[in-house]
Amino acid sequence: MTEAAFLDAAGFQARTGVSDAVLADLEIFRQRLETANAQMNLVGPASLPDYWNRHVLDSAQLLDHAPDALTWADLGAGAGFPGLVLSILLKGRPGAHVWLIDSLNKRCRFLQSVVDELALPATVIWGRAEDQDVTVQIVTARAVAAMTVLLAYAQPYFDRGAKGLFLKGEKAESELTEARKSWRFEAEVRPSLSDARGRIVSIGSLQRVR
Repeated sequence: MTEAAFLDAAGFQARTGVSDAVLADLEIFRQRLETANAQMNLVGPASLPDYWNRHVLDSAQLLDHAPDALTWADLGAGAGFPGLVLSILLKGRPGAHVWLIDSLNKRCRFLQSVVDELALPATVIWGRAEDQDVTVQIVTARAVAAMTVLLAYAQPYFDRGAKGLFLKGEKAESELTEARKSWRFEAEVRPSLSDARGRIVSIGSLQRVR
């Protein structure tokens, strides 16, 4: 698999088949991110020109792995990847909701501003991911922590019936090997659509090693 070619808005729409309304919301999100990023460095500035591939396609591909899932929790939601993108894509689907959880207040304020402007099916929570009493079908995260630590954050969600879909890089396999020293789980690793080095890690049946 080779790295995905540079995408613009039209290219993303052609590749994914999203509606004009979804594309418009994603474009507004891009504009708000670009403005906010100058003040709080939500994402690496060099990645902004590749917004549609590096951030949007990277996030959107998760729905291919759980097409029937309506409720998601994004741990360490940061700039809104993948959670804000998922909420834009799920907008209008009955029962859909995304919880965007982050420990930094200024990031939560940014997330809330986008949720409000686009009327998204999402709740922003300022706090520690592992402290929230939220029940979802899928727990997800991108660029939050190594897998051993990430699974500790996610364990309460697994205990309430969630499965995990995590965006990881080229060290995914070695992170899983290390995580198995502390956790028992089922895992499947698939290639990412947005980056040849990226991986989608599916986790189920999580239990701490005694």
